[in-house]
Amino acid sequence: MAYKETKPDFAERSTRAVYVISVAAELAGVHPQTLRIYERKGLLDPARTGGGNRRYSEADIAHLRRIQELTTAGLNLEGVRQVMALENEIGRLRAELEMTRAAAREAIEQTHRLYRRDIVPVSANRLPTRRTTNG
Repeated sequence: MAYKETKPDFAERSTRAVYVISVAAELAGVHPQTLRIYERKGLLDPARTGGGNRRYSEADIAHLRRIQELTTAGLNLEGVRQVMALENEIGRLRAELEMTRAAAREAIEQTHRLYRRDIVPVSANRLPTRRTTNG
């Protein structure tokens, strides 16, 4: 059997912690000390190696860039934390709403499938005729 290399999917690649702090800081356009401050303030939670060294993923880098956008727009770190918490909540609620919509669509389709079983088409020539009585 031939060996087939499997490529990790995007979600796996984006969460794999591979960057050391200096590389992550450079990719995000900040000083490494800034990353330590963000971590202390609870804005960032990098993975750690067995020896305790920080490792950052693509998702962490994107998170850092979002923090930079917000601080550049004038928010302080507490404001950034609150905005990001609200953004996460909005994302969670959107996912929940989509799941609810999908469940509702499925329930409607199931109901329609049940209706189709109950309705039996009858041709017009097989319908009983009304008898009228005169008198």
